[in-house]
Amino acid sequence: MFIELNFMRIHAAMIPEGETMPTTKTAVAHKHFRLDTVKLKRAQKVLQAPTETEAIQRALELVLSEHQRNRLAVEANERFIRSGVTIREVYRTLDA
Repeated sequence: MFIELNFMRIHAAMIPEGETMPTTKTAVAHKHFRLDTVKLKRAQKVLQAPTETEAIQRALELVLSEHQRNRLAVEANERFIRSGVTIREVYRTLDA
C-alpha cells in the first residue's frame, strides 16, 4: 500500500490576533499581474492575510527572508570549510 504525500514548505510566522506582519515602509507601486486565483486564495488563507494585496506582500517578505537565511547559511558553510577543520569518517560509510 502506498500513500502519496505532497508537501509545500511554507515558513509562517505566528502573529497575535489583531496585529499585522511588520513591513518596511517603502514606495508603493501599482502593478498589474495575471495570477492564479486559486493559488492566491490559498496563500491568503495560509498567511492569514485579510486582502489579496496583503497576502502578496507577506509572501514576498517570506521569500526575501528565506533568501537571506540561505545566503547566511552559505556564508557560514564557506567559513567552516575555510577554517581548515578536518572531517573524518566515524563509521567508515563514505568509502563504500
